[in-house]
Amino acid sequence: QVQLVESGGGLVQAGDSLRLSCAASGRSSSYYAMGWFRQAPGKERDFVAAIRRSGSMSYADSVKGRFTVSGDNAKNTVYLQMNSLKPEDTAVYYCAAAPFLRGAVERHSTYDFWGQGTQVTVSS
Repeated sequence: QVQLVESGGGLVQAGDSLRLSCAASGRSSSYYAMGWFRQAPGKERDFVAAIRRSGSMSYADSVKGRFTVSGDNAKNTVYLQMNSLKPEDTAVYYCAAAPFLRGAVERHSTYDFWGQGTQVTVSS
């Protein structure tokens, strides 16, 4: 069973930065993709960013230029560096792992394993 543990969330002001971490129990480098999603109260869980085994990355339009996804294979950890945070970035952020290629990285159904989430709150 793969376990994903997110950390790094918190309360910040608009314009600040945060870095989220997702530690995987298995070899994160062996997964097809690792993704980040977020869910605000009363809203659906939305795609934020993903990094593929090849090293290529994808981002939601709303975070392009502000967020950066990266991975450290030696630590089996994926990161989400979030800069220039906005109040609309407030959400619970989830890490997800896709062991196999079976869909677009932006889709929930691509991922088999999910973390418990970490809260990010951005005040104006």
